[in-house]
Amino acid sequence: MKHYQCEQYNALDAIGQAQRIAFAPMLFQASWCLRETGVLAYLESRGKAGATTAEIARHCELSEYAVSVLLDMGLGGGVCHLAGEQYVLGKVGKYLQNDPMTRVNMDFTQHVCYQPLAHLLGAIREGKPEGLKVFNPDWETIYPHLDKLPEPARASWFAFDHFYSDWAFQQAQDHVLSYEPRSLYDVGGNTGKWAISCATRDPALQVTILDLPEQIALAQPRIDAAGLTERVHGHGVNMLEADGHLPGEADIWWMSQFLDCFSHEQIVAILKRIRRHMKPGARVCILELFWDRQSFEAASFSLNATSLYFTAIANGDSRFYHSKQMYQCLREAGFHVEAEHEIPGPGHTLLVAQPLPTRP
Repeated sequence: MKHYQCEQYNALDAIGQAQRIAFAPMLFQASWCLRETGVLAYLESRGKAGATTAEIARHCELSEYAVSVLLDMGLGGGVCHLAGEQYVLGKVGKYLQNDPMTRVNMDFTQHVCYQPLAHLLGAIREGKPEGLKVFNPDWETIYPHLDKLPEPARASWFAFDHFYSDWAFQQAQDHVLSYEPRSLYDVGGNTGKWAISCATRDPALQVTILDLPEQIALAQPRIDAAGLTERVHGHGVNMLEADGHLPGEADIWWMSQFLDCFSHEQIVAILKRIRRHMKPGARVCILELFWDRQSFEAASFSLNATSLYFTAIANGDSRFYHSKQMYQCLREAGFHVEAEHEIPGPGHTLLVAQPLPTRP
C-alpha cells in the first residue's frame, strides 16, 4: 500500500512511463511472439554468448526482419540486452520463458482478455461486460458458459483460475478441517477440485457443491472419476436468487475466489442469504486475494489488472477487492470475522466468520 501513497516519478521519469503505457500493447505482443516463436528458448540455450539476428532467424525459421523488430522491442522491456552484435536473454526474458505464474498470466491475457479489453470503455460506461461479445453476443455473463469458451481461451481461463486457487488449497484446508466439519458446502465449486480434495483428505466428510447447474455438470465427471459419488454431491443453484432454497446442514460454508465475482451489493445479498440458512455454530470461510494485502507491488498491480477482466468480460461490476471492503460486506450481512489467516504464495487471505448474535 505504501507504494501507492506517494508520487513515484519525477517529471522526466513520468513522461517515460507515460510512453511505456501508451505502447504497452506492442511490448506485450512482441514478448508473446518471442515466446511462441521459440526465440526466448533459443537465446536461453545460448547463455551469455547470445546470438546474432541471422543465427536466431535461421534457428527459429523466421526472417531477420521479424527477429529484429521483436527483439528491438524486447530491449525496451528488459527482455533482452545487446552485447555487441549479439542479443542476450535478460532476467525478464527468462521469467517470460520459464516462470509458471508469468506463463499462466500471459496466456490468460492473450487468449481471454486481449481482444475483449478493447471494449473496456463501453463496459465502464454501461456497467456491462461489453467485451464478452467477442466470444458470444448473447452471453450476459461469462460464468454459465465457461465450458463453452473456444480454445485456447477455455484452457487458459481454467489454468489461470486453478493456478491461483490451487496454490493456497493445502494451507487453507489445514485451517478449515481443523474445525472438524462433518458437512461442508463448497459455494461456487467450479470444477469440484476443492470438494474432491477435502473429501479425499477426510473420509468422513460430506461435501455439497452449490453452483450453477452448468458448473455442477462440469464437476460431476471429476467426482465420478475420483470415486466420491457417495460423499460429494451437487446442488444446482443461482446464489443471486435471494428467495431460492438452500440446504442448511453444513458446518462450513466455503467460498474460494467466489465473492470477487460479484458487486458489493451482490456480495452482501449472497452472505445474507447464506446467513438465513446457516445452522447454529456453522462458519463461513472465505478465501480471497485482496490487493491491499500483497507483499509485493507487482502482485497488487496484477490483481488490479485482473479486476478489469471482471469489468470488461466476466460480469461488468465485480473485482478483486480491498480487504476493508470485504469486511464491510460481512458487517452489512450480519457477520463478524473471528479469525483471519494470511497464506503465503500469491497472497491469499482466509477469513473465518460467524453470524453476529441476534438482538432480542
